[in-house]
Amino acid sequence: MMAEKRAPRTPRNIETRENEIRDVSWEPASVLPDPEPQDGWVFRWIRTSMIGSPDNTNVSKKFREGWEPVKAEDHPELQIMSDHKSEWGERGGIELGGLLLCKQAEESVEKRREYYARHAASQMQAVDNSYMRESDPRMPVLPPERKTRVTFGGGKR
Repeated sequence: MMAEKRAPRTPRNIETRENEIRDVSWEPASVLPDPEPQDGWVFRWIRTSMIGSPDNTNVSKKFREGWEPVKAEDHPELQIMSDHKSEWGERGGIELGGLLLCKQAEESVEKRREYYARHAASQMQAVDNSYMRESDPRMPVLPPERKTRVTFGGGKR
């Protein structure tokens, strides 16, 4: 018998997965655009109205917390999206659907985050103290455990 003649083999580097073109999934656009990032600043949308009624109390509170309106001239990419007949839009801000784009220094935002983290920790400590107060030497209550573990499989060996 004669040996069958095979077709030449395709080189392995042509068959790799990287050469396959994958479909890119579609996602709906975000309702609120993100401004171009700036070093040292954090951006946030602040509510100026709800259901057509102005929310001056919320705006005033956020301004006292250190947020300041972003000027439309500083972010020309967002000017076209801003509501043109809005109160803050006429003042040179960027307002979209009752939300005003504001910024604050990164260090202030970090201090705010630390404040609320300490506040939450003290609340948890108070809950733990109240819980442990119910402990009785005859039937002690176990201290709360707040560590989680994730294991996969294993089963019987």
